[in-house]
Amino acid sequence: MICAVKQSSRAIHCSDGVIRSKISVPSKRSLFLPPLPMQKPPKSAVSVHKAVHVSSLENFGSLRVRKPNPIKCEAYEADRSQPIESSIDLSQNQARSEAAKKLKIGSYFALWWALNVVFNIYNKKVLNAYPYPWLTSTLSLAAGSLIMLISWMTRIAEAPKTDIEFWKSLLPVAVAHTIGHVAATVSMSKVAVSFTHIIKSGEPAFSVLVSRFLLGETFPLPVYLSLLPIIGGCALAAVTELNFNMTGFMGAMISNLAFVFRNIFSKKGMKGKSVSGMNYYACLSILSLLLLTPFAFAVEGPQLWAEGWKTAISQIGPHFVWWVAAQSIFYHLYNQVSYMSLDEISPLTFSVGNTMKRISVIVSSIIIFRTPVQPVNALGAAIAVLGTFIYSQAKQ
Repeated sequence: MICAVKQSSRAIHCSDGVIRSKISVPSKRSLFLPPLPMQKPPKSAVSVHKAVHVSSLENFGSLRVRKPNPIKCEAYEADRSQPIESSIDLSQNQARSEAAKKLKIGSYFALWWALNVVFNIYNKKVLNAYPYPWLTSTLSLAAGSLIMLISWMTRIAEAPKTDIEFWKSLLPVAVAHTIGHVAATVSMSKVAVSFTHIIKSGEPAFSVLVSRFLLGETFPLPVYLSLLPIIGGCALAAVTELNFNMTGFMGAMISNLAFVFRNIFSKKGMKGKSVSGMNYYACLSILSLLLLTPFAFAVEGPQLWAEGWKTAISQIGPHFVWWVAAQSIFYHLYNQVSYMSLDEISPLTFSVGNTMKRISVIVSSIIIFRTPVQPVNALGAAIAVLGTFIYSQAKQ
């Protein structure tokens, strides 16, 4: 914007905040402004050449004291609605919760392995003196069912709330559990405990194959390659076993396959169910007992049981009764703890933990029963165990 105010001896020009003064010749009066009184120009002329810029008129008043800014500045991440400090606190809490969960699972695994060692020792003692695996398997399930029924009646444990749909989903699990339990007991009645568990260390191979071809799951190449030493080690141990028995070998193989299906069906059956791992296994034991009892009577029968009982008592003495009770109770306890672990982990991780557990069982049984082991046989067992370790690393 440009405006001009002209007088006879001075002209003042304004151009957007720039003020300049200079001597000008007289000109015609403005048609729009009233006439100004004529004054003589001063003797000295002042010329201002620097431009004066006025940014704001507010600053020309009295100085004001600014109050401190009460706004608190905090840093946020792009995908979070909480400040970084709060996010760090949440991350620390999550880390503690994850560590507590790992400690809980580790405790389950340690207790599971210890109880399994005790069970295998007493179970083999009973089978050596009383070679009736079908009855022994039935007594194990009966002891667990009785323990849980008493716990529910005395309110030591809360009874599960089940319906017909729950028992339908449990039925295939019970069938697989019954087959696997009886097959493993038959195997240990025919061969050494160490040999049975060396063969059963191949369970991850069955788990991967079943998951791949029946469930459609895929695994990276290192997982498949890690199965080679597991299978090769089991085969080497079987070929060099001094007391090899085909019935014992096939029993261990069938048990592997059945327990893989049991683990998979159990994991699926727990989804959407309010029954916890402990009560889930109790219901499984009761249903398996109902399935197994008629087959046990048909295969062996009360007459053989009575004769074998008299022979065992005469040879072992009253301690035999304790052996039977111990193997039955510890069977339930170690399986109950294992199912509490299965409630927290995947079927494949369960299979790995189950295989690592066999290391302690193999070593303890060789020491206690003084099982003769050839160097090649021990090498096969070591290769199988090493393959299990490689498998667990590749799976991670």
